[in-house]
Amino acid sequence: MALSWDCGLKYMFFMSPGVQQGSKCIVHDKEELSRLEMVQRLAKDGCRFLQIHSKGPDRMTEPQSDEAVRLCVRERGHDVLVFQRVLSEQPAHAAWSRGGGREEARTQRYVVVSGTPEKILDHLLNVMTLEDDQSSTQQKESDMLRDDFLLTYPVYMSTGDLCQALLGHYCSKRHRVKQDQKEALERKQKVLHLVWHWMSLCRGFLREDENVKVFLKSLYRYVLDDLYEHPALEKDVTELQKLYQLRRRHTFDDTSPHRNSKALFHQLSLKENGQRSSSTHRENKEALCRVYVTMDSYLSAKVHYEVVAQELLQAVAERIDVPSSELILVAITYPGGRLLLQPQDRVFTNSLRPVGRLHVCRKDFGEVMNPFADNSDIQQRTNGLLNLNTWDVAVALTNFDWTIFTRMHEQELLYFTFNRNVYSSHTMQLELLLQRCNEVQLWVMTEVLLCPTPCKRVQLIKKFIKIAAHCKAQRNLNSFFAIILGLNAAAVSRLSQTWEKIPGKFKKLFSELEAVTDPSLNHKVYRESFKKMKSPKIPFLPLLLKDITFIHEGNKTFHDNLVNFEKLHMIADMARFIRDCQQDHLGNGIAQKSSSEVQAYTDYLHIIDNQQTLFELSHRLEPRA
Repeated sequence: MALSWDCGLKYMFFMSPGVQQGSKCIVHDKEELSRLEMVQRLAKDGCRFLQIHSKGPDRMTEPQSDEAVRLCVRERGHDVLVFQRVLSEQPAHAAWSRGGGREEARTQRYVVVSGTPEKILDHLLNVMTLEDDQSSTQQKESDMLRDDFLLTYPVYMSTGDLCQALLGHYCSKRHRVKQDQKEALERKQKVLHLVWHWMSLCRGFLREDENVKVFLKSLYRYVLDDLYEHPALEKDVTELQKLYQLRRRHTFDDTSPHRNSKALFHQLSLKENGQRSSSTHRENKEALCRVYVTMDSYLSAKVHYEVVAQELLQAVAERIDVPSSELILVAITYPGGRLLLQPQDRVFTNSLRPVGRLHVCRKDFGEVMNPFADNSDIQQRTNGLLNLNTWDVAVALTNFDWTIFTRMHEQELLYFTFNRNVYSSHTMQLELLLQRCNEVQLWVMTEVLLCPTPCKRVQLIKKFIKIAAHCKAQRNLNSFFAIILGLNAAAVSRLSQTWEKIPGKFKKLFSELEAVTDPSLNHKVYRESFKKMKSPKIPFLPLLLKDITFIHEGNKTFHDNLVNFEKLHMIADMARFIRDCQQDHLGNGIAQKSSSEVQAYTDYLHIIDNQQTLFELSHRLEPRA
């Protein structure tokens, strides 16, 4: 079947190379074409369709694979949008209600494969529905396309470009005929609904974006101007006000729609609102701050971003049991600079990064770079964990991870994968969780290797095995993996004399837990185990990033200057996976109340991050035979 018209656009079917020669695609009726809103609109604009049906045996010929059939939209001789035909199952009662049989239960639809950003957005607005019918197949497909677009648009267009495109669609003058006023209103409402979803989905990333502030001001002005012609937009004005928690102090007069528009427009003090929300947002943020107490070991301290040197020094002093009056906090800046922090100096810069590598030193040390103490001092303070309840420790670790994980936006995966350096401020919670996972692993190794006597080391390993089991039971696979990997690290696993003394039931439990972390068959055991867990739950983030990196590197982002939307759909699925893990529809809350003593312990972990030092400690405990 072929379509042709003379309006400058051409639609054509083509077959993928995998289909054998001689296969033909037959469009049986006009209903198949009517599934594309864009085709319908072109028909209204006066385009002529010429349907050519093959007769005889060719009429019954179908391609070997429905996935091989694609619909290509061309403009000025270049492809601008490509769809792929797929089959979807329809409920049996829907097919029978049309008088059809079982074959009619399989319907054909088209999904976006690739296209230019502008045409993808145009198609999204065409297929969007204003009715909220969650059971509708069309509604679900529209919602999925909208979600894919909003989650992944930073890959192929800037926020400023999207703002301009949305304003262009809202102000489009394509509907000039009087009878098309309803269609014009519907188009404007679709743009506004898309904006609501965008603001809801990405508000955290858009809070300080100047493009968005200007865009919302302009959009608000346009909506006010359109109220006289389209009174139905009154509800959307209210939604715009709610977006910034505005109160409408004026009412509109039907005879004078612009009378109060300027006054209302000036109520949008977006700059002040943005600064206030940003400040509050920043104050609530927390970070892991490394404070080195020796050249190769540090305290991982959980602090807020507004912390000053005096607060941090006091907290570290309490943890290492040394009077704060005897200590100073020094930042080692790069390359090689040293900065003595005064009591009220901020530890984090405006970019929410530490001012440098932080060292705590004794005041009486003449040389700043001298460590606070050697590892023997830390070694005397490692027995604290043996006195803590293992379930409480697991709860504290889970609460810590859950606090970070719930603040993590699903779009952080996208920024981390595609442009990590440029958008580092957009990946802070993800990086924080990855840092925590790495530090818990090092903490396990540090605690075991600094334990001086074999019997205490055995007790310590038994505790870590139980803590790992509890983390798994609490659906915290991030800390679970970290603990198991820490116990499996070469510097710990080589302590054969210690492991021989571990009771059999603990060895069996450890083997069962270790099997979950087995990487064979692409971590099959872990994936199946995690899939069975109810949400909310915390996944093992490094493996998730491995999956999304595999998708990114294994698929091109652009095909012939068209956005590869198939790839972005897979990326969006990974982002939705994070969203699903965070949701708690059934009330299966993951956070629990933990002991203040245990919480204080897990908020400040002693960590040795030098692998050579860890191996030296290991060989000191059990020398090589």
